[in-house]
Amino acid sequence: MNNKNFDFLVFIGRFQPLHMGHLTVIEAGLQQADQMIILCGSAHQPRSARNPWSVAERESMIRGAVSADNNNRVHIAPLMDIAYNDESWVRNVQATVNGLVTAHHGVPHKMPKVGLIGHSKDQSSYYLNLFPQWGAVQVDNFKGISATPIREAIFTEDCSSNDSSNAIYINSNEAKQLLPTNVRQHVSEFYSTDIYAEIKGEHDFVAKYKQAWSAAPYPPTFVTVDAVIVQSGHILMVERKARPGKGLMALPGGFVDHGERLVDACLRELREETRLKVPAPVLKGSIKGQEVFDDPHRSARGRTITHAFYMELEPNKALPKVKGGDDAKYAMWVPLANLDPTQIFEDHYFIIKKMTGM
Repeated sequence: MNNKNFDFLVFIGRFQPLHMGHLTVIEAGLQQADQMIILCGSAHQPRSARNPWSVAERESMIRGAVSADNNNRVHIAPLMDIAYNDESWVRNVQATVNGLVTAHHGVPHKMPKVGLIGHSKDQSSYYLNLFPQWGAVQVDNFKGISATPIREAIFTEDCSSNDSSNAIYINSNEAKQLLPTNVRQHVSEFYSTDIYAEIKGEHDFVAKYKQAWSAAPYPPTFVTVDAVIVQSGHILMVERKARPGKGLMALPGGFVDHGERLVDACLRELREETRLKVPAPVLKGSIKGQEVFDDPHRSARGRTITHAFYMELEPNKALPKVKGGDDAKYAMWVPLANLDPTQIFEDHYFIIKKMTGM
């Protein structure tokens, strides 16, 4: 006879990496529910110091920390962040959970009892209030653990040689209290990969960038512009040739100069990075919208607020010629259907979705 409080408990997290706080929530959920649905957030994003591990790698961490018997009761699925559109994100959560519940609920003609489980650690846990149709289980924050300082320690270490003693932090007594054994092993092996070296290079670049502003009387806020140029179902993109985001696709854009209006800064950056041969008056006349994008985590460099201009050029079988310049290695027209969020810089994919209605 089933004496659990819930048929399914849903745990939403990023698990970057899985730590003992996460595992405590999972274990508490398995005590109160027949089955657990674990949604791995920040799916389908480029690797970065904030999101070093893929969903498949995070699933491996979770399953390796849970017993074999309990693994049969755990269902793990990716959950993409949708910046600037909470309603779309909530709909994705609902659809994913409903699909898994339908697939795994084994009691016909009985409505499954679903709940959310987690702890309110900060404003990032506001999602616990977005699903009033489900029950809720609050779990105390285990020893105040946060993944942020763990990631910072991982990417701050000097792991330049092949000596296994480099993994000082991950094998320390403190780490043993923070990370499950299989996760410590995963991170220790991660140190020797090309992926780690690339992310650490990006991390060190950003740290040096921030250090240059350390003498400022208060943390700086940067103002940038981005151009969302669409023609005949294509969008104008560039490939970044330098850090941060080297090799990723991005919208043409950059920092606003002193004494420069936002729209003029946008057109200047557009010309410098793409050599787009469309007169400025035509571009200005093609502006269909302007929006501010200010997610606090949108840039690793620090608080960066961007003003995006959406320009829709008249349909034409021949797209204007473009060529990379300045901070752009290449410039190209990309079919909207071919955009890959795992290869797009910062929040530019979400800016595109918001402004084009994709």
